[in-house]
Amino acid sequence: MIHAVRCNQSSFKTVNFRPGLNVVLADRTEESGIRDSRNGLGKSTLIEIIHFCLGGNIQKARGLGSRTLLGWAFSLEMTLANKIITVTRNTDDKSEVVIEGDTTNWPIQPKEEEGRKVLSIDNWKVVLGNLTFGLPINDENKKYTPTFRNLISYFIRPNRDAFSQPFEYFRKQPGWNTQIHNAFLLGLNWEYLRELQLLKDRQKLITDIKKLKKDTESGVSISVFGSLGELKALKVGVEEQLRERKETLSNFRVEPQYNELEATVNRLTSEIHEATNKKITDQKLLEFYQSSLDSENHPSPEDVINIYQNAGIELPGLVIRRLEEVEEFHRQLIENRREFLAIEIQRLRREIAAKESYIREKTNRRAELLEVLRTHGALEEYTMLQEIYLDHVANLNEINQRIAELEQFEEEKSTLKIEKEQLLQRARRDQEERNEQAERAINLFRTNSRFLYNSPGTLVINVENNGFTFRVDIPNDGSEGIDKMKIFCYDLMLAQIWSERDPSPRILIHDSTMFDGVDDRQVALALELADRESQICGFQYICTLNSDRVPRSDFALDFNFDSFVRLRLTDEGEEGKLLGVSF
Repeated sequence: MIHAVRCNQSSFKTVNFRPGLNVVLADRTEESGIRDSRNGLGKSTLIEIIHFCLGGNIQKARGLGSRTLLGWAFSLEMTLANKIITVTRNTDDKSEVVIEGDTTNWPIQPKEEEGRKVLSIDNWKVVLGNLTFGLPINDENKKYTPTFRNLISYFIRPNRDAFSQPFEYFRKQPGWNTQIHNAFLLGLNWEYLRELQLLKDRQKLITDIKKLKKDTESGVSISVFGSLGELKALKVGVEEQLRERKETLSNFRVEPQYNELEATVNRLTSEIHEATNKKITDQKLLEFYQSSLDSENHPSPEDVINIYQNAGIELPGLVIRRLEEVEEFHRQLIENRREFLAIEIQRLRREIAAKESYIREKTNRRAELLEVLRTHGALEEYTMLQEIYLDHVANLNEINQRIAELEQFEEEKSTLKIEKEQLLQRARRDQEERNEQAERAINLFRTNSRFLYNSPGTLVINVENNGFTFRVDIPNDGSEGIDKMKIFCYDLMLAQIWSERDPSPRILIHDSTMFDGVDDRQVALALELADRESQICGFQYICTLNSDRVPRSDFALDFNFDSFVRLRLTDEGEEGKLLGVSF
């Protein structure tokens, strides 16, 4: 139960609450203009403050996260574990709360700091979960277990999105979250849902096939996504490649001076090419010399005389004698040339023979070295072959591991199916044993909906393969108003059930969004029902309303609405708002 909401700022409008029905009313003054609005007066901010003091988060730059509100400290005076305490939380330091009051029966004790009792926000949520819902103090961070912040959000729906449907308090709420927390609140076996979700996690792990990728020496990637049979077929192929690589390595002989021999072969090849080119040049020169030698003839004076005689010219004796002298000189010249050509021809023949011998020698040497290189590999080549072999070994090992995993996964899948079916059977048996609690919730929902619509609604709870399913129906539903009243009847039913338990939050808070689109008659009946049940059951009901949505003419004669109004907010200026400032 909440007694008061306060703040360290004088502009804040302190609000005091009482047991039973409490109303925070946003009123429109006669002086306000057409542009004035009740939005932003502080109705929703009040609920945000309550959540903030109960360990809720605030959004940056919005609402209580606005820079305008830095340094604001909000206090909640409340009954907790049958003791009145005050909790204060500052927007500057959201990591802790300050506690005033008796905490001797708390499972976690605040620390004394500078004369104050301080509790970390995480420990504060653990304390609240234990003292309001009986949650174990060591389960707050355990996976798939109820938490205070989730549970309290069904009793204090935090924002407009929380009024979409009864079983969720925010849009796209995970299925496991919805099931576990509603099952807990209805007194059903939520532990079954936790085990079921853990089984689903194991199933997801099983179906998450890891990618096996190894590069062969040809650059082809091996990716394994297949079935067990495909993996075994792949294994046979890899084993065959491995045998071939192993044989290649076994027959491989390493020549330590491989690189040196390779350089020598390259040098010999170059020398052979050079010698061959010189030999070809000498052969062409030899042919030229031989041709020149064969064409050389001695000229005679008679040839010259015949030429002149044929031309009809008579040569004197002196000219003839001089021609004979020239002929002698020319003959001597030719002899000298023939002797030179003969000598050069002999020299070229020797050079050619020597080059042929040199080429044969180098060619034979190169052939010997090439044979060594052919039958003996380099160390680098051997290392490369060894690395490829090791890659195949690693590939085979990974395939074998994957086969083992798949075999284990197949066995695990069968085990999971059995475990899930056994779990489902236990859940059905447990539901039968807890049928009284389920019937209590169903009857309360029927009674609440009958009070509003003169016809009972239904709360349906089923155990199916994927856990609990929940559904509520009210005859002639489909309009926004009836959909909102489904939520109202469900929330009121939770408050009624938990008022019978100890510990209990003993509180139910609704924003004005709850009544958007609802017929005035149902709004009046809902408030009268909340007043009656909160008094009978001993819980506190707080709601916010706009003054023009108050169905005064539809209330029962003995229902004094104004007696339940604890705070009036107006649009006449900042002083009429909850915080007293705009942000």
